[in-house]
Order: sequence, then C-alpha cells, then structure tokens
Amino acid sequence: MPVFQLTDKLIFPPAELAEKNGLLAIGGDLSPERLLLAYRSGIFPWYSEGDPILWWSPSPRLVIFPAEFKIPKRLSRLERQGKYTVTMNHAYRQVITACATTDKRQGKGTWITGEMVEAYCTLHDMGYAHSVECWLDDKLAGGLYGISLGSIFFGESMYSKQPNSSKIGLVHLVKKLQEWNFDLIDCQMKTEHLMQFGAREISGNYFRDLLDKSIGRSDQKGKLQPALFS
Repeated sequence: MPVFQLTDKLIFPPAELAEKNGLLAIGGDLSPERLLLAYRSGIFPWYSEGDPILWWSPSPRLVIFPAEFKIPKRLSRLERQGKYTVTMNHAYRQVITACATTDKRQGKGTWITGEMVEAYCTLHDMGYAHSVECWLDDKLAGGLYGISLGSIFFGESMYSKQPNSSKIGLVHLVKKLQEWNFDLIDCQMKTEHLMQFGAREISGNYFRDLLDKSIGRSDQKGKLQPALFS
C-alpha cells in the first residue's frame, strides 16, 4: 500500500490501508481537530524531532481489556504498602514533559517533540487528555498520560523516576476505568512491559469495530468530565 500525503484538508485515508508496519500517512498538522479525528479513526502520530509528521494504524494492535488486567504479585504488595500517593490531572504538563525528557536522558531520542507537547496540552485543556501522577514525599516520582474518547483510553507514554512508580499509576488508572465501565485501553504496539499486565494483540479491524461502538455509545463520556480525574 502507498503512504498517503496529507494536505490541509481535514481527512485521513481509511486506516485499513496502512502498510504492514502500520504506517498510513505523512504530513498534516497537530491541530486538535486533526488529532481527535485521528484517534476516532484508530490512527495516531509518531515521529522523531526534525522529521515530518507520520501517522500510524498498526495491525495487530496491543490492547488491555480492563476486566483482564493482571497485577504482578510484587507490584500488588507495593501498592498495598501505600508508598506512593496517586493523583489524576494534577500535573499534566509536568508528566508529558518528563516522558519526553526521560527518553532523551537515556539516549533513546523521543517521539514526544516540543510540538507534540503543546498539542497534547491543548487537548488536556479541552478535556480529552489526562495524566496520572505518582508522588513520593510530595515530589513527582513518575506518571503516565493519554487520550480518552468514548469508553476507550489511549495510552501514550509513561515514565518513572522511582522504581515501579509508573506501574502503580497504571494500576490506579485501570481500577478507575473499571469503575467507569471503560471498554478498552489502547496500548498501540506490543511491548513485553505491558504483556505482564494482561495486554494482548487484536486485529486492526476488530480494534476499529470496538472503537466505533464505544464512541457511538458514549461520545461525550470521552471527555471524562474533569471531576472524574480530580
């Protein structure tokens, strides 16, 4: 399949036309309207600093069904100890910035460019992007952030300054999503780190079917009213 060149027109090619590696399109912008359209279509941006914007829709797709979530025994013990204090949406910009700078310090480069940070902070201000923070002695020890639409949470990135802090944040998030009857957590691409929590791969077509049903059933729920994340 060809890689599509986006224009200023707010439109994406069908996600099922992505290449085998998941790459679908190039170009466009990171406006809130385009980003929300992308997520609603099962598409997300992922590119490096200095490169054009690349849009992806991989198949298979790694997901976590909240009811299938598994907590490793050691992590469960740590959670019961109450070492970390967990909050939601209290330090969104700090979390997304830390996710980007942590990769850079480890020499990995980062796909969370400055342009991405500002775009996703705008989505946060609009009520679509959310963070989970883990605190130790009143200092940010780790966290994660993502997007919510319908009853699906799209996990974007996580980081830890202290051992297992982001994992504790993930446990907290999943428990909340279970309470709110969310259908799915999108993890995008397979990582062994997430497989230990019960993540599994599903086809891109099945993922998009679940996405359509979730958004169609509870479109406004995706904003998660700020009170839910306080």
